[in-house]
Amino acid sequence: MRSDAAVRRGVLRQLVTASRPLSWINTAFPFAAAYYLSTGEVNAALVVGSVFFLIPYNLAMYGINDVFDYASDVANPRKGGVEGALLDTAMHRTTLVVAGALCAPFIVVLCALGSPASWLVLAVSLFAVAAYSVPGLRFKEIPVLDSLTSSTHFVSPAVYGLVLAGAAISPEILAILCAFFLWGVASHAFGAVQDVVPDREGGIGSVATAFGAAATVRLAMACWAAAGLVLCFIGWPGALAAVLVVPYIALAWPYRSVSDADSGSANGGWRHFLWVNYLVGFLATLLLILTALGS
Repeated sequence: MRSDAAVRRGVLRQLVTASRPLSWINTAFPFAAAYYLSTGEVNAALVVGSVFFLIPYNLAMYGINDVFDYASDVANPRKGGVEGALLDTAMHRTTLVVAGALCAPFIVVLCALGSPASWLVLAVSLFAVAAYSVPGLRFKEIPVLDSLTSSTHFVSPAVYGLVLAGAAISPEILAILCAFFLWGVASHAFGAVQDVVPDREGGIGSVATAFGAAATVRLAMACWAAAGLVLCFIGWPGALAAVLVVPYIALAWPYRSVSDADSGSANGGWRHFLWVNYLVGFLATLLLILTALGS
């Protein structure tokens, strides 16, 4: 019989897996960079917001998804690791309760530190987190809206950081946010390609099941290219970030004509995508710093 300590470790392990540690930085960094580059200060809002978007936000976003996607995830061979947890059914209620309890105090503090405008942005961000997966909304099953909502998950922390900091939204900042949003749409669409077969078998809609695998890959490539084009207009040296979309297009290129039946092979490109994000994120950070120093 397992000890209480072993049970707690098992629960903690599943919760951490559900929160997708590989993706923590993808939401925490946009907030932290937007806030810090706007204020130049390390203060309570920066620390609380960064921690919130690092772990609680991701546990809510992915944990809710894992709970309500369990029936289809069981039949998906790529679930059960870094690409998606396969939570024990006994963990479903625990995951939802812990996610809510972990987010609540951060939300209260952030609201106390912020303004009505920041409350609105945070509310939109949290609504997108829930609406993607919860029954009755399930934006993830509405083609195109699924990619738009997923992109909101990653762009809204940056918008929140700017608004919380009271930053003036310049044309350059708008261009960066637009490019970031296009990147998010492309990334979600490309990620959906590998699940065309299991999603259709499970009766789940997505941008990829609606358009087909090859068309969705090409849509993703077009969105990445558009993101790069937008970045060309933000001034030097920030415009150098335009070339950072090239690795993503290169990853997707071999699958531009993939058939629906063979769409699962796109998982090879997706696995590389997960790691390319770290290199691209590092280079983007350097450009952000150089741009900030030059302004």
